[in-house]
Amino acid sequence: MIDRRSALALCSSAALLGGAKAARAALSDLAAIDRIVLDVMAALEIPGAAVAVVTPGRAPYLKGYGVRALGRPEPVDIHTQFAIASNSKAFLSACLAMLVDEGKLGWEDPVLGHLPEFQMQDADVTAMMTVRDLLVHRSGLPLGAGDLMQFPSGDHTREELLHALRYFKLARGFRTGYAYDNILYIVAGMLLERVSGKSWDVFVTERIFTPLAMADAVSNPTLVRGANHAARHGRLGPPTRGFGPLEVIAPDETALVGPAGGINVSVAGIAPWLQVQLARGALPGGGRLWSEARAIDMWTPQTITSSGPGPTPEAPERSVISGYALGWGVSDYRGRRMIAHAGGLAGQVTRTTLLPDQGLAFVIYTNVEDANAVSALRYAILDHLLDAPAYDWIGKAKAKAADEKAQVSALLGQGDFAPPPGGPSLALDRYVGRYRDPWYGDIVVARAASGLRIDFTRTPVFKSRLEPFGPDAFRTRFPRGAGEDAVVQFKIENSVVSGVAMRPLSPLADFSFDFADLDFKPVR
Repeated sequence: MIDRRSALALCSSAALLGGAKAARAALSDLAAIDRIVLDVMAALEIPGAAVAVVTPGRAPYLKGYGVRALGRPEPVDIHTQFAIASNSKAFLSACLAMLVDEGKLGWEDPVLGHLPEFQMQDADVTAMMTVRDLLVHRSGLPLGAGDLMQFPSGDHTREELLHALRYFKLARGFRTGYAYDNILYIVAGMLLERVSGKSWDVFVTERIFTPLAMADAVSNPTLVRGANHAARHGRLGPPTRGFGPLEVIAPDETALVGPAGGINVSVAGIAPWLQVQLARGALPGGGRLWSEARAIDMWTPQTITSSGPGPTPEAPERSVISGYALGWGVSDYRGRRMIAHAGGLAGQVTRTTLLPDQGLAFVIYTNVEDANAVSALRYAILDHLLDAPAYDWIGKAKAKAADEKAQVSALLGQGDFAPPPGGPSLALDRYVGRYRDPWYGDIVVARAASGLRIDFTRTPVFKSRLEPFGPDAFRTRFPRGAGEDAVVQFKIENSVVSGVAMRPLSPLADFSFDFADLDFKPVR
């Protein structure tokens, strides 16, 4: 069992003082941070970015770079709002921590005690699931379970997400491994409302945004107002997402994602959040948002996410061991304890990084869907702040992107994914019908002049013709920017369709397109 106090004291007092001194010296060279950001942006095609760097006892360094949208002159400034996606999870854990401080909630409380309608597929898991378990990605659910109910935008409700949990087959034993999910954070947001009597939107605004005077912060994307918000940029292909020229794309999230990934904020707005994190819940003028005990809770790893031999000259970012705490990832970087999280939505990637033992925190917000580029920017800034040896992070990002492109290119043949041998075994009319998955809902396969069409009835942008793609299988061609295409596999028994399974078409598809978890049956 991890000793929480020793987990917060990994560095000696001398190391603390030395680290803080190095950070202050690095921050005095603001031109160096500018050069790092501008060099990475130019080399890796980041249209716009914003950075906030915070250390105790001095004004935050806040800066915007580039443009909000390609082809337009409006610059990114310190008040430009970005969608911070899963960086929102730490806010939810902080909200729950306040209720723990108030004695209204316990981390080990059974979820059933607060949400009696909560139900997993396994009755024992249902009974054992605690509030803590909702936040640490060890439930046994498959990776990204239920994300298709959230992305792209559809008409599912949070009550339907809660009900859907009972239909997901567990991919591993309860508390035996790590698999990231968003759905349980939405459930945790419902639990927050049930215990406090206030919705996620109201609670996080009243208890965090307002007391911290977080300018430009809103709890979900439907509340964004005004023109000063970053556009989204991605590469839509052809032949698959992640390739082709950079272009403006549309957001694909709704208010449903709120506690799992809905916050929009600027770097000016996030600076007070970083300050209160470094202060372990203490406010600058006195008082607290949460106790130091709760800060320890939120930063204590609960689930091992990876382990290995640690950093090498070729990969200095590798951690000896990484874990997931309550809305935060915990690892080591160049001998320092690092508390961090990433956020990714269609067209935007963001990073939050805390080095609490050095008194240092910073965020990087970008308006591009390129995790490799944003990681390069993050580590380059980290190395400057820590006065670490120089490393070619730009080259590493380019090499990783080239490797990913090679993986896809190996499957593309003449410029597109080549269909496997074989085709329909039935007349096309025999595939027509309505099919139902117990957690997602219905799809409709219809006959058209050109062949077959599919309609994901709960996700408006998921409508497409179906093209033969192997024995009794078809592929979609969703509208550009509408997410990842799928392979639709019909199951045939006695010359009749008995069910439909799916998988992503691209091997690099984001895990949120969890087509593989679907199991459709004909609606008779």
